[in-house]
Order: sequence, then structure tokens, then C-alpha cells
Amino acid sequence: MHTEITVRVDGTAHRLTVDTRTTLLDALRERLGVTSPKKGCDHGQCGACTVLSGGKRVLSCLTLAVTQDGARVTTAEGLAAEDTAPGRDGTGDGRAGEEDADGPLHPVQRAFIDCDAFQCGYCTPGQVVSAVGMLQEFARGWPSAVTDGGREPRLDRAEIAERMSGNLCRCAAYVNIVPAIQQAASAGGTEVAG
Repeated sequence: MHTEITVRVDGTAHRLTVDTRTTLLDALRERLGVTSPKKGCDHGQCGACTVLSGGKRVLSCLTLAVTQDGARVTTAEGLAAEDTAPGRDGTGDGRAGEEDADGPLHPVQRAFIDCDAFQCGYCTPGQVVSAVGMLQEFARGWPSAVTDGGREPRLDRAEIAERMSGNLCRCAAYVNIVPAIQQAASAGGTEVAG
């Protein structure tokens, strides 16, 4: 069975006819040519396919495209372009919004480059998108399994590791991913359109 959906991906609306069994990941990659979300495990266990839908992290390999009718989906490719949160002028600490060969970078993308938080790069788009989503959750005051309810939450190593636990890196770049997320948090990396 096929159905028509409209989904806004990285700021651009797309009308698609999809089989009701098509995943969001396959619709993005095969129908729209958006290749930053990666097909890693295809079982929701590695996080390489992480995107934001309505500002929340979702595993696009487990999400049916038909459930995204009318949704705003942000991939790693669209983070800087979608970054329209109130009060955001694109300059931050002078690095946020910095131009790269492909255009402006989101503070999390910039931090991953600055901290060399990737090796092969396959998981990097999912890591970056997940980091943006988790920083938004942290900014909203959402606790994690390791948040100490008796004190103001801090983005220390344990807190970041717990919040990013759904994203695997086969190259083990975690030692640089955590400092990158801490740098991005201090540079305003929590802001992205929902």
C-alpha cells in the first residue's frame, strides 16, 4: 500500500509517495538523496541514522516515513541552515556559524572538527545530530540515568556518556567526542529549530 506524505527535510518541503513499510532512513537516502544519515546496523542499535524530528532525536531506521507526514526533519546536512532559534545571530563566540567549504557550521559540527572527534567518519553525522538533540534535552532540564537529583546537573564525562549511549563509534573516538560536546555546549550548541 502506498500513501502520499509531505515532510520538511533540512528546511525544504518534499511531497513523496511511499510504501507504508518504507523507513524514514530509506526515504531520506533513496528517495531524497540525503545521505548524511547512515545505515549502520538497520536495527536501531548504533545511532548512525539519528535525525531530529520536531527537534527530538529519532532513529530513522526504525521510524516509518508515513509517521513523518507534516514533520520537520533535520539531518547533519541541515543543522546550520535550520539553526533559527530565537536570539541566535549565527555568531555566538565568533566560531558558531563559521563558514566551511559547504557553508556555515553548527557549533556542534565546529566542535567535532576542532576536537578531532571522528576517525572514519561513518558515525559522525549521527553522533553530531544526537549531540545537538541531547544538548537540547539537557538545556530543558531533562535528567538522565546518571543525573544526581541533589545538585545542578553538569555536563561532565559521565553525564555526556550516558546521554550519548545510543550512538556507537567503531573507531572509538569517544575520547574526543566528549570534549567536543562540552565545547559545543559552551558555544551555544543547544540551539536548532524544532
